[in-house]
Amino acid sequence: MPPKTANPAVSPWWTPHVHADRRGFLLARGRIQSALRGFFAERDFIEVDPASLQVSPGNEAHLHGFATMAVGPDGSALPLYLHTSPEFACKKLLAAGERRIACFAHVYRNRERGPLHHPEFTMLEWYRVDESYEALMDDCATMLALTAEAAGNPQLTYRGRYADPFQKPERLSVAEAFEQFASIDLLGSVNESGETDFDHLAAQSRRAGIRVADGDVWADLYSRVLVEKIEPNMGIGRATILDHYPVSEAALARASAMDARVAERFELYACGVELANAFGELRDPAEQRRRFEIEMAEKARVYGERYPLDEDFLAALALMPEASGIALGFDRLVMLATGASRIEQVLWAPVAEAVS
Repeated sequence: MPPKTANPAVSPWWTPHVHADRRGFLLARGRIQSALRGFFAERDFIEVDPASLQVSPGNEAHLHGFATMAVGPDGSALPLYLHTSPEFACKKLLAAGERRIACFAHVYRNRERGPLHHPEFTMLEWYRVDESYEALMDDCATMLALTAEAAGNPQLTYRGRYADPFQKPERLSVAEAFEQFASIDLLGSVNESGETDFDHLAAQSRRAGIRVADGDVWADLYSRVLVEKIEPNMGIGRATILDHYPVSEAALARASAMDARVAERFELYACGVELANAFGELRDPAEQRRRFEIEMAEKARVYGERYPLDEDFLAALALMPEASGIALGFDRLVMLATGASRIEQVLWAPVAEAVS
């Protein structure tokens, strides 16, 4: 039997009384978006509009794309995906010669649904050529204040947690956070070449009360500690910039010049919620290909599938100048600024939810 697409016990979002309850959040969303567009315009950013259809949805092991097929006039077929981020397209634009770009992009992630997750949502991304990723930290601090002002709310809030958007965010390395909140020496399990020591992290994880399961790898334990011990403590009272991720978790970020065990990557948190993910951008096509292949091997191991690599993107990296870039979950930011408890409250027309 096919899944149902509506729960009769819950009124649809388009029911007038439900829309009336959501309308204040939606109007605030518009004010926040206008304020952030003004922020970028004042700093000479160009707003770009990347296509959603791409040859690859992205190459992170635990992100899942929506697949489709483009059929040409002659009947020839080309597999395509809805992007999970506009990152690949934006970096191609940097290679083409753009220097400061920003976009509000609809992005699509399968297997994601919950209070903070939706299969289609808005990602705000922006990039700075020849500027360090610390400049993005300053951007975040300014934008949190602008967001609160536009929403007419003096604080960010989510499920009883609060953060002052007018205070400068604290900056904490991942290693410092693991030590502070889990008593784990994280970098003791990472060597200078970026290789990880599962046994070292497993022993410390067990002492911290973290489950270690058969078949786990280092990345599984790292993620479990992060979710259970670290993230709930991030951005309480004021925003947190969680910086210097282990290089094995670098994704598309370059290694730090100060310590080869970590990468120029930070995430922004408020009220225990991850808001943004930023990189000092990697420009080495060979290294990026190696990382993508590792991620796709892990995806095949866990989910039994893999995605193609975007060869145009890898070629463009060789031309891309030094840059920093960041992706921010715009809907989550609106939630925290308005006090919404579920992401559907800040989406104009949420995607229908399939139920059994």
